[in-house]
Amino acid sequence: MELEVGPVAHGGWCVARHEGRVVFVRHALPGERVIAEVTEETTRFLRADAVQILEPSPDRVTPPCPYAGPGKCGGCDWQHASVEAQRALKADVVAEQLRRLAGITREVLVEEVPGAKDGLGWRTRVQFAADRDGRLGFRRHRSHDIEPVDACLIAHPEIEAVGVESRTWQGSSGVEVIASSAGDHAVVIAPKPRRSVAVPSLDAPASILVNQGKGRTEPRHGSGMLHERVGDREFQVTGSGFWQVHPGAAETLLDAVLSYAAPEPGEWALDLYCGVGLFAAGLAEAVGPSGAVFGVESEAAAVRDARLNLRDLPWAQVERGRVEDALDRFEIERADLVVVDPPRSGLGREVVERVASLEAARVVYVSCDPATLARDLQWFGELGYGLADLRAFDAFPMTHHVECVALLVS
Repeated sequence: MELEVGPVAHGGWCVARHEGRVVFVRHALPGERVIAEVTEETTRFLRADAVQILEPSPDRVTPPCPYAGPGKCGGCDWQHASVEAQRALKADVVAEQLRRLAGITREVLVEEVPGAKDGLGWRTRVQFAADRDGRLGFRRHRSHDIEPVDACLIAHPEIEAVGVESRTWQGSSGVEVIASSAGDHAVVIAPKPRRSVAVPSLDAPASILVNQGKGRTEPRHGSGMLHERVGDREFQVTGSGFWQVHPGAAETLLDAVLSYAAPEPGEWALDLYCGVGLFAAGLAEAVGPSGAVFGVESEAAAVRDARLNLRDLPWAQVERGRVEDALDRFEIERADLVVVDPPRSGLGREVVERVASLEAARVVYVSCDPATLARDLQWFGELGYGLADLRAFDAFPMTHHVECVALLVS
C-alpha cells in the first residue's frame, strides 16, 4: 500500500492511515511517502514495513549497518535517520507521552551521552541469539527468527574484540558478551534444555559463565566478577547483573540524579531499585555520616554487590526485597528525598502511593520508558507531587529507547 507517513509513535514506529485504519510503519520517517508491506493485522490497526521510499525525508540517511532494514535484524529502529533526527524523534515521543498520559505539556530536549561517536560502538552488553546451527545473530522484529550477523555496529569495540560472532555455539540458545569500563570481559552462555555447550577459543581473555536462569550465573572459567568505574569509585557487578550499557550513561545519570536530588549533609535518603549501588554511593557521599541512605533491591546478587560497593560508607544500608512490601517490612515512614529507578514496567500505583506517603521534599524518578513514566507522573500528580523538571538522554542511539530523569516536588 502507498502511505503518507505521519508523526512518530512510541516504539520505533511512525503513524499513517489507510482507508480509515491506523497503520504503524517501521523504517519510515515523518513526512515521507512510502510503499509499505503489511506485516501484521489486528481488528484495530495494521503494522507495516516501509519497503520503498517514494518521497524521502531530508533526515533520511543510508543505514550504516547491512543488517538494518525490513525483514532483517530487529535490534535497531532508527538507523535510517540522522543521529540529530533520532534525538528529535525521541523528544517528540517523550513530550507526546507526557501530554497524552499525564496531561503535562512540556518541551523536551534529548541530550547526547558522551562515548558514542555517530551513535555507533556504544553497547557494552550484547545478547546474541543462537540459531539451530549455533550461529549467533539477533531476532528479527516481532519474530523468533534469527538474523545471523558477523558484527554489530552498535556494539562497543571491546565486545567485538572477543569475537563470539565468528564462532559456533552448538547447544546454546544465546550468548551474552560484556565488556566493562575497567577492562573486564565476560561471556554468559544460555544452554538449551538438557544440552551442554562446548566453549570455543576466543579472541580476547574472558570469564565464561553459564546462565542458570532467574538472574543466576555459574562461573565456568574466571571469577565472573566485572568492575565498572564511575569517577573515582569502582563498582563490582556479578555476571550479567544490571549496569548501564552505554559507556557514558552511568556517570551522566548519576550527575543528573544528584543535581535534582540536591542531597545535603545529615539528610535521610532512599534509593529504591538500587541495583549495585550507583546512586546510593553518590547520595551517601553527599549526606555524609550524619545522614543515612537506605537502598532496596530485589536481586540477591545485586544486593551482595551493593553491600561490597558501599562498604566504605557504613551509613548506607542495602536490603533485599520488593519495593512493594520492603518499605513496610523495614518500617520506613519518612524520607527527605527518594530516588527511584524501576524496570521498564515503572512503579505502578501501589508504589507511587507508598512513595508519596513518605512526604519527601524531592523525588527523583529515573525511567527507561516514557509511557510508564508518564502514567506514574499522573498518579503522583493526584497525590500532590508535580513535575518540576525533566531531562532526557540518548543512552541507546539507533534504537527507540530513551532514558529520562524527572524531578518531582510536593
